[in-house]
Amino acid sequence: MAKSSFVDFKAVKAAVKMEEVLRHYKLLDGFKRSGDSLSGPCPIHEGTNSTQFRVSTSKNLWNCFSECKNGGNVLDFIAQMEEVSIHAAALKAIEWFKLDRKSLTRSSRDTADDKSESKQSSEEDHSEDESEKAEPNKPLKFRLDKLAKQHPFLTERKLTAETIETFGIGFCSKGMMAGRIAIPIGNDKGEVVAYAGRLPGEPSDDSPKYKPPPGFRKSLELFNIDRAIKEPPEAPLIMVEGFFDCMALHQHGYKKVVALMGTTLSTEQEDLIVRHTDVNTRIIVMLDEDDGGRGTRSEIAGRLAFYCYVMIHKFKKEGQQPSDLTHEEIQMILTHERVG
Repeated sequence: MAKSSFVDFKAVKAAVKMEEVLRHYKLLDGFKRSGDSLSGPCPIHEGTNSTQFRVSTSKNLWNCFSECKNGGNVLDFIAQMEEVSIHAAALKAIEWFKLDRKSLTRSSRDTADDKSESKQSSEEDHSEDESEKAEPNKPLKFRLDKLAKQHPFLTERKLTAETIETFGIGFCSKGMMAGRIAIPIGNDKGEVVAYAGRLPGEPSDDSPKYKPPPGFRKSLELFNIDRAIKEPPEAPLIMVEGFFDCMALHQHGYKKVVALMGTTLSTEQEDLIVRHTDVNTRIIVMLDEDDGGRGTRSEIAGRLAFYCYVMIHKFKKEGQQPSDLTHEEIQMILTHERVG
């Protein structure tokens, strides 16, 4: 089972200032100061507008008012800049700013009592500083009911009519998601909180493949969690990166699968996992076989190993991903996978 360490997130955030972080990234000189506010181009999405990204030095918080439409504390910022988890971001901050690592972290142990203590400590980490966290994604008051269920992109993905209907996806011709495959995202209660728009095929310009709605925080949700938690508790929970990986495994008959919607596990997503699992749960971390997947899968497994039994699936070929698997290969993984 993978090992990790607990970090005193609150202490790290208190010790590290956003101004120091901007200086570390050599960005501070490009920001303008007005009172306790710093403003400049957003370094996360590499914007150019000099007022789109703002930092409150007194509150030690940041916000992007442009493409990101997101904000948070110093650890949230480092996590997004480095494309890592909050846990990994805290460890980087400790190293960069030469904080007392021994007082801010402690190693995990293998006994059940230690796991119970660690879980309590982790839950305290998640609950602190609630005022800094965004409000939950609110359930939508509308549905995109006129999506085209037949589209070459969906055929190319080998999705059946049943899978398309189950996940409620389809090509959108009007509105915010016009020209994209609209994918409803539900919370653990089964309420639709957002639609993600997937551009069919590869973008011909700088357009992103996926378009999230303004204000939506994907770090608060796990795609397909509402269906996965209805499956038998003894069945392993498979964790993948993307929507279509999740749909592919579901179509092969394996429905206890969730997607991170990226390669990192946020503290809120970790909390979702903890709430819906116990010490007897098995989790298979099955990220894409590329730099992104390899770079985070061990860290994700290490964090979840405090709460349940975790395995890592490593694909044999570079670039392979869960949607490439056949039904037989999935069954073999479920019965023969070893701890990573």
